[in-house]
Amino acid sequence: MNSILKKIALKQNLKLENAKSLQGGDINEVFLLECGSEKYVIKINEASKYPNMFEAEALGLKLLQVTNSFKIPKIIAAGVEGKTSYLLLEYISTGSTYQVFWKDFAYCLVKLHQTTQNNFGLKHNNYIGSLQQINNIESSASDFYINQRLIPQFKIADELDFKFSSLERFFKNISEEIPDEAPSLIHGDLWNGNYMVSNKGEPTLIDPAVAYAPREMDIAMMHLFGGFPQDVYSIYNEQFPLIENWKDRISLWQLYYLLVHLNLFGSSYLSQVKGIIKQYS
Repeated sequence: MNSILKKIALKQNLKLENAKSLQGGDINEVFLLECGSEKYVIKINEASKYPNMFEAEALGLKLLQVTNSFKIPKIIAAGVEGKTSYLLLEYISTGSTYQVFWKDFAYCLVKLHQTTQNNFGLKHNNYIGSLQQINNIESSASDFYINQRLIPQFKIADELDFKFSSLERFFKNISEEIPDEAPSLIHGDLWNGNYMVSNKGEPTLIDPAVAYAPREMDIAMMHLFGGFPQDVYSIYNEQFPLIENWKDRISLWQLYYLLVHLNLFGSSYLSQVKGIIKQYS
């Protein structure tokens, strides 16, 4: 492993002195590279297993950076060395939350979500976890959510022998529930493991799955596993009010993320998925 890291460091004209394993996900190995007075984070995986994963992530990080909202780690390089894909990033040391941290977080989220374009989708596909995320252009929020988010996950679920019947009625019903709102640039996988506090106190985001999408998707994901105080939503709503009855739609948006978890981790998520489908059928 160290030989791969040394080759990548050498390619970037970095003098690697030490490499420490960091806590990563199920997909990537993550290391802290110590190069003299500079430190970097590198994520690696098998190039053949997840093609263009890190190139897509780098593009997503750049999209987030230009919004000037959250602190985003700078991209040093993304590429392939032998059979190994890698993403080399600025190392951001962590700090602690402070009295107005969540207010600052809410303001950053508003600024991010106020970044818009004419259509839903993105110029490139990317990943959510180890699953490819399709981002074909759609003109409405309902078409984007159904065609680009739900249907691809239902197809994967079917291949894994999780069967769902009569989805046509379900899709029709939710298309009438989804508000007609302009697309927002969203993080796309905004659970509590994908934010951090920098050593300067900056709200910081990592590991994006970006798209121009319904902004309620980020809000729903924040609710799914907890870790965000109620103040965030209150302050966010004061600055950029969500459309009426947004709380009633949380489970609808969470369906996408629950389908992803079903397809990645198995049947423990099946009852939640079926419950949401039943709710809207």
